[in-house]
This record gives sequence, C-alpha cells and structure tokens, in this order.
Amino acid sequence: MEVFGGHGLVAWIGFNVLVLVLLWIDLGLLSRRDHVIRIREAVVWNVAWVILAAAFGALVWRLYGRDAGIEYVTGYVIERALSVDNIFVFVVVFHYFAVPPRFQKRVLYWGILGAVVMRGALILAGAALVAAVHWVLYVFGAFLIYSGVMLIVRHDVAPDPSRNPVVRVAQRWLPVTHDLDGHDFFTRRGGRIVATRLMLVLIVVETTDVVFALDSIPAIFGVTRDAFVIYSSNVFAILGLRAMYFLVAAILPRFRYLRHGLSLVLVLIGVRMVIEPWVEIPTTWALAAVCLILVGAAGVSLAAGLQREVDLPEPSDPERRERNGSPTGS
Repeated sequence: MEVFGGHGLVAWIGFNVLVLVLLWIDLGLLSRRDHVIRIREAVVWNVAWVILAAAFGALVWRLYGRDAGIEYVTGYVIERALSVDNIFVFVVVFHYFAVPPRFQKRVLYWGILGAVVMRGALILAGAALVAAVHWVLYVFGAFLIYSGVMLIVRHDVAPDPSRNPVVRVAQRWLPVTHDLDGHDFFTRRGGRIVATRLMLVLIVVETTDVVFALDSIPAIFGVTRDAFVIYSSNVFAILGLRAMYFLVAAILPRFRYLRHGLSLVLVLIGVRMVIEPWVEIPTTWALAAVCLILVGAAGVSLAAGLQREVDLPEPSDPERRERNGSPTGS
C-alpha cells in the first residue's frame, strides 16, 4: 500500500485547500462575533457539516468506487461517535478553567485547526508503519480491545486538567496570567507578552485530541488501509466537532449508556483487525454493526430515562466562574 493511498499529491493538496476554505468561511465570515451558540444554531451547523461530509463521501464513491465510498462512510461514523468522549472532556475543561460560553467556540476552532494538522501527520505515519510492518495492525487491534474495555472500567473517572503534564510545563516555562483579555490567547502585562488562561485551555484541548486520536485513528485503520480515505473521513468528522460540542454537551446527560456503545465499537473493530487473516468481515457488515450498536445504546439510554452523573473537578477560580456564568452556555 502506498502511503498516500494511491491518490497522488493533487488529491491531497486539493482536499486540504478545501478544508482551509471551509475553516476560513467558518471563522472569517460566519463566526466573527463572540456569542453563545444556542441549541438551534448548533443543530443548523451540525446539519450543514453532515451534508458537506456526505457530499464529499459521494465524490469519493464516484471517483474511487463503491468500496472506497463505504469505507469513507464507516470511518466518518466511527470518528463522529468517538468524538463524544472528546466532548465530555471539553465540558470538564471549560468548567475547570471557567471559560465564558461566548469564547468556547473560538478555542474549539483553533483546537480543530491544530487537530487537522496533527491527525494528518499521525495518519501518514501510521500508513507508512503499516506499509512497512503489516503485523502492527494486530497491535492496533489489541490496543483497541484494551481501550474499549478501559472505557467502561474507568467510565466514572472525570479527567483533572490540573494534572495535564503539558499544562504544568507551560505554566512553568511560559509567562502566564490567569486572567482573560477578551478572546485573545496572549496579552500584555507589565510591558511583556504573556499567555492568557484561554491559551492554557487551548493547550489542554490540543493534547486531549492527540490522546483520543490514538484510539480513533487505529479504529479507522481497522476499516481501510487507504490513507486518503482515513484522513478525509477523519477530518470531516472533526470539522463538525465544534458544532457537535454545543449540541451534545446539552443532551449528553440523557445518554448514560452511550459510552458502553462506544466501548463495544472499539472492541468490535479491534477484533476485526485481529482475526482478519482467518475471518474476513465485510466493511458493510462492520458499518451496519457500528450503527446498530450506537442506535441501541442511545435507545437504551432514553428508555432507561436515567441521567449520567459526572463529577466535575472544582474550577481553578470558583469566584471567576461565578462571574462568567455557566460553562457550556447550553
């Protein structure tokens, strides 16, 4: 398998230009004003991103065939589903650092831009590794099974942003003020440039995405070896993550068993990778199983009518949090 998926540099450059244009439209034209994103706006943006992702999937299907199209859709669904856990962490982080609702979308925008770059590098590195050492797929599969099990075992453990090693290093070596200066990541204090609290939040968001990519990217390698399909489906999923955050953060407590569904998805894809030399499971079957598991988990949660209790860590400055308002703006 070629590292670039056999699609050539033109396809890669063209896709990344498309991504940059979409991000420019999102931030430069449609999101200049800092405001709280309400449920209705979040729904509209979610629908828009899904339509764009579907349109690109149709293009992949037309240009590269049915198999590539199904692999793209499967990768997109898996990544979108696993993004729910990212959103849970973002809720905790925004709560802890007392980020006003009107500034959260700016942090997520730059976090997503960084995620596109980092995931592109990780996917190309993973593709090169798989091309050179095929048995690494079995390692990926075993890791996914382990991650799926741990997702359930540690489901009640909320992450503590204060223990993030990257944040500790940043606070030690960077001049940091814990105040905000509008939506800026840097400001001037005493004649020098210092990082604001919002910059620390962005650092946590970026490092969190790297951690979650270690699950989601191997999971998509369990669906296809085509690096371009992996990258494009992954990127379109995370492009819609910001809109998805403001929608899911408001309804997440209603889906108590969704994490159990995500756990089963990881285990399923991991098992598929491990047994591939002996048992071939068609991608269409895998896609149907993933959708069935997620719909089932959501249905069971709604039928149970139970709310998921989350122990959020105490904000770094409770008084500041009280002045700024609720963490999610939902």
